[in-house]
Order: sequence, then structure tokens, then C-alpha cells
Amino acid sequence: MTSPVKFKVETIISATPKQIFDAWHSSQGHEAMTGAPAQASPETGATFSAWDGYASGVNVQVERPKYFVQKWRTTQFTSDEPDSLLRVELHRHEGGTRVVITHENLPEHGNQYKQGWEDHYFEPMNAYFSQK
Repeated sequence: MTSPVKFKVETIISATPKQIFDAWHSSQGHEAMTGAPAQASPETGATFSAWDGYASGVNVQVERPKYFVQKWRTTQFTSDEPDSLLRVELHRHEGGTRVVITHENLPEHGNQYKQGWEDHYFEPMNAYFSQK
């Protein structure tokens, strides 16, 4: 049996932690930030979906604007694969916010999401917030 996959990715975004948190947890903001349909809420226990339902889950712990933890899965997870655990930390940093994503308890195919966070979140977030 293989061990669950875990990784960490991070970047600097030219926005405040509050701006990033609020955009991430608003359906309209998340959609504007990533360019894909989303449903989001900042409430603990609330469900979310991103990328037109490709990713979905539940907010497990939320401390605005510092961090949030979500049970997270995509349509590529099989029914017998448990939800992964996503932790997003937002740290003030010179020139903006250091966004640290720790993604764990992923299935064997989970390493693909490491590049996904770069391509489908960090890049569009940088473009979105640089225009504000």
C-alpha cells in the first residue's frame, strides 16, 4: 500500500491577506480571481466548488484572513479515495502576501495537483491582483 501524497507550494501575490481571503471565499471573487465558475463561502462547515465543479469540498477551519483548511477533492478522485486536506496560509510579506498551500492525504495520483496550484491559482491570481 502506498502512502498518501503530501506537498507544499508557495508564492508571493501583490495583495493583502484580506483581499486574497475575501476573493477566495466569495463565489464572484473566486471566479474573477481564477477565471472559472465557483461557489464559495467563508463559513466553517460551508461547501465549496471551483473550476465549474472540478474541485469541491467543505471548509473545516477558517480564520479570516490568516488561513483556512478544507476537505478537498476533484472529479478525478475515485469513490473509495478519501477527501484530501488543504491548508492555505496567508502571511503578510513585503510587496503583498506569501500564500502557502499545504496539500495532504492525496491519492497516489495527487502529485499532479502541485502544478495545478501553480497554473490554475498562482498564475491567474497574480494577473488578477496586479490589475487591482
